[in-house]
Amino acid sequence: MSSMFINRRKFFAMGAAGIGMFAGGGLVRHSQATAATSSAPFYKLSDIGSLQPPDENGFMLPPGFSYREVARSGQSPGGSSGYIWHPSPDGGACFPTDDGGWVYVSNSELGRQEGGVGALRFNSQGEIVDAYSILSDTSVNCAGGATPWGTWLSAEEVETGQIYECDPTGNNPGIVRPALGTFRHEAAAIDMGKDCVYLTEDRPNGGFYRFVATDGLPNLTVGRLEIAAVRDRGGLQEINWLEVPDPLAQIAPTRNQVTDYTSFNGGEGIAFHEDDIYFVTKGDNRVWRYDTVSQQIEIIYDPLTSDNPILTGVDNVVITAGGDVLVAEDGGDMQLVAITPEGELFPLFKIIGHERSEVCGPAFDPSYQRLYFSSQRGSSGSRLTGGITYEVMYTG
Repeated sequence: MSSMFINRRKFFAMGAAGIGMFAGGGLVRHSQATAATSSAPFYKLSDIGSLQPPDENGFMLPPGFSYREVARSGQSPGGSSGYIWHPSPDGGACFPTDDGGWVYVSNSELGRQEGGVGALRFNSQGEIVDAYSILSDTSVNCAGGATPWGTWLSAEEVETGQIYECDPTGNNPGIVRPALGTFRHEAAAIDMGKDCVYLTEDRPNGGFYRFVATDGLPNLTVGRLEIAAVRDRGGLQEINWLEVPDPLAQIAPTRNQVTDYTSFNGGEGIAFHEDDIYFVTKGDNRVWRYDTVSQQIEIIYDPLTSDNPILTGVDNVVITAGGDVLVAEDGGDMQLVAITPEGELFPLFKIIGHERSEVCGPAFDPSYQRLYFSSQRGSSGSRLTGGITYEVMYTG
């Protein structure tokens, strides 16, 4: 399926493309499903014990958890229609379907327009019933974000990177969303209440952005791209949002168009939860919280000052139903680490023997009983054939 990859000259011609193309795709609205299932948490951190010794595959899990492999790069997932699972699986998300099942989407972080997004479809029993592509011919699709209206925003991590809005069912082609800016995109998070999309940039001097939709979300075609400038307000750090004059970066990079923006050292994963935006920066291994109401920003984790500095190589982020922030490690100790609302840190799992890989694409199924993620290069360290996608399940 073509990604409809186009050059900048044609971006404005795409501006009128509406969100209606995704209607009737067979997906339950993501926000409705979240509200319906949030009472069934994936786990309670207070009940988690220490990680058990590694098994024969190097997996270390707490008591009561199990795992299975659901896809491997270069092979066709069981039960699928023959789709070959993509290389270098990266950012991902789950979407409920109207038959009680769900779809897990996964980016492919290959360059030279060999990237894209693949999908695994599960039935209500958790069995794989299909696998397919929902985006192709794009470059270095790193992370992204799920929208409350049931689409996947796939981000290109290149200097001319774009955001593509994708249909998880594969029934409609991906559409480029130029209004979200041209830069080295990493991840995206949606605040429906304020009609904002928050965006991270994977550069040592990258910006922290937000897109404000002129006609309200889910319309991503028209709006204002802004970049954060952090100011001290009586000892509190507050963000002042400054408009980026040229989101397409036709003359200068977006981050260089506003002279007094605040740089963040390698923006990575980002997520929204109850008026707060959580994101991480890999250059300093920090986890940030931005209060969208007060517009104040703070560091909630820094390994240099933490009493329990077990988290390094910060990358993708996902939030549990109870508000725990899960951060995947790119390298580090190959862990998925939970940060509780009280600031405690717990490893949820660890993989031994995958030191040349990264944990990426963590996402919950609609019941919050299953967690999907990939080891991007597996134990072989190969970007082309080493990727393995797993399901971790809480069995109690």
